[in-house]
Formats: sequence, C-alpha cells, structure tokens
Amino acid sequence: MLLSSSDTLPGYRIDRHHGLVQGSTVRAKHIGRDLMAGLKKIVGGELFGYTELLVESREQCVQRMTEQAEAMGANAIVAVRFSTSSVTDDAAEVLVYGTAVSVSPLKPGESALS
Repeated sequence: MLLSSSDTLPGYRIDRHHGLVQGSTVRAKHIGRDLMAGLKKIVGGELFGYTELLVESREQCVQRMTEQAEAMGANAIVAVRFSTSSVTDDAAEVLVYGTAVSVSPLKPGESALS
C-alpha cells in the first residue's frame, strides 16, 4: 500500500477514488510511565514511555486504515493526515485518515493529468 501526505503520488496516475478511510485507537496512560514522566518533569528530557506509546498508536492506526483501504480495492492512500485528541485526563485518541485510491505507474513521457 502506497501512502502519501500529498494529494498525488509522484510517478503514478490516480485511476479511481474509493473514498475516505480512517484508523483510530484510544490509549490510556500506564502507571509506570506516569511515574517515570513525573521524574522526567523534574530533571527534564524526553518522555520515552510516552514517545513509545504514541509510535505504537500511530502504527496501529495506519494498519487499520490500510486494511480498510485494501478491503475497498485500493492500492494507495493519498492526503494522509494524523490527529490526536484527549478523551480523558488519562487517555488520548490517535486518528489517521486519508483518501483511498487506485493508482497505476506513469509511462515514460506520460503526465498524471492525461
């Protein structure tokens, strides 16, 4: 599955739009991560536990979005965007969305607009 944050894919022509696809997850903080984060607030530095949590969340969201696009018959997703929001004091949602499309490689000298 090809993914792009732009509305196009260089070297490919969009043949068909399948529609909006999305993937999301809501994750709660872990008490151990909270304790370490509290200590880091005192001395400063990256909150590795939370960084890891967000990386895992984004990967899971992309996987869910990709599965939805594949079920629609798409082979690419364009205009991919990420969003996060607080659900409660202890949980956050990560959302990824985009437009599922079918693309084909451009032939030499061919324009994506043709």
